[in-house]
Amino acid sequence: MKYFTNKTLKWTLIKQLSNLNFSILLLLIIAIISIIGTIIEQDKSIQYYKFNYPIDRNIAYFLNWKTIIFYGINHIYTNWWFLLLLFIFFCSLIACTLSNQLPSLQNARNWKFMPYNQKNNQITIILPLQSLTNIIYSLTVNKYYVFQKANQVYGYKGLVGRIAPIFVHISLIITLLGSIIGLFSGFTAQQIIPTKETFHLQNITKSGLYSHLPYNTLGKIENFFIEYNSNNSIKQFYSHLTLLNNKGEYIVDKLISVNSPLKFHGLTFYQTAWNISALKIRLDNKIIQQPLKETKIDNTRLWIYKLSLKPDNSLFFIFNGLKDKISIYSSSGQFITTIKKGEIFKVKNHSMTITDIVTSTGIQIKTDPGIPMVYSGFFILIFSITISYLSYYQVWIKRNKLNIEIKGITNRGQLSFEEELIVIQKQYIKFMQAKNFQ
Repeated sequence: MKYFTNKTLKWTLIKQLSNLNFSILLLLIIAIISIIGTIIEQDKSIQYYKFNYPIDRNIAYFLNWKTIIFYGINHIYTNWWFLLLLFIFFCSLIACTLSNQLPSLQNARNWKFMPYNQKNNQITIILPLQSLTNIIYSLTVNKYYVFQKANQVYGYKGLVGRIAPIFVHISLIITLLGSIIGLFSGFTAQQIIPTKETFHLQNITKSGLYSHLPYNTLGKIENFFIEYNSNNSIKQFYSHLTLLNNKGEYIVDKLISVNSPLKFHGLTFYQTAWNISALKIRLDNKIIQQPLKETKIDNTRLWIYKLSLKPDNSLFFIFNGLKDKISIYSSSGQFITTIKKGEIFKVKNHSMTITDIVTSTGIQIKTDPGIPMVYSGFFILIFSITISYLSYYQVWIKRNKLNIEIKGITNRGQLSFEEELIVIQKQYIKFMQAKNFQ
């Protein structure tokens, strides 16, 4: 009795998972949660959510930073309950495919000589008795696949439209599986690297449970420069990135920019940001390098460098980009002069030259092993949805003593199917008359 109870429970569970309405409901829930994840910023600090979703000024009663943190909405796509929903949906797709779609594909070829009078929504046509050869020829002319057994004929057309829903399910399974693989095996790293510096892959901002870093790969920023528009606004910024092995030997290099990353063995290096980190100044006979302080005035980025000459005497270097001249001010705020990189100037008996502007570039490194599967699944999905609109026609023909009876069904395009059967009927009569005329 226990065996039958467990078996019944398993079949009940499989039947529920393979239910189309259940799958659609799961898909809607996942879609709604994904929309919430795009509205509420993901993977931010607690202070960010406290500032943007305060308890006393929340838009909705439940939408505050405590609710967001408690339910894990701040990292919704890696939350356990969202992953559980994806897993249930994945199982539902597999159950539906194995229990409904694949058997229907097998039945599509096994329906040939079933008693066609048991079909619902059939179209019936009665033709005068003549040889089955003419009706078979009429079906063949209209691109039907025809099978004959004694006094019965079966024909079908557009089988690809019948099996397309199966590939829709398979494509969804492939896409979902690729997403899960990427979630558990991918990682994202974000780094700010000064020009001419060599870097390891570190500063991981997001990583899957089974992800691992390629420790045998190094990177080096050979150069960084900015392309400006005619109005001095930034058009594009570029980094010359070189990859090295753990022995420091050259592997590959590329001039990367926004939307033009470097791809290598599953790793993708994106250009994300830039910064000016320091000034190198030759003061008399010595080189001075100190970090800059960045600030914003009216949405304009400014970099400030303070050079102390004496305890009570300082110079301030201010500029807002690589293209602009550098303005020099005294400690009292008095403007002194503007200079360019490499230009020699004298201040208070000191000879100075700005030898270099040290830039830094923001590089994002990502790997997602599931991307090929996601793209493949999406391509199959688009293709299968397109061909699923093709109609699948089936025709059963039986020769009686006095006439030929034709019955047919279709999965869609009922009116078109009726018109096609009329064409087949006319062709049959035409062939029959031609034969009688001979």
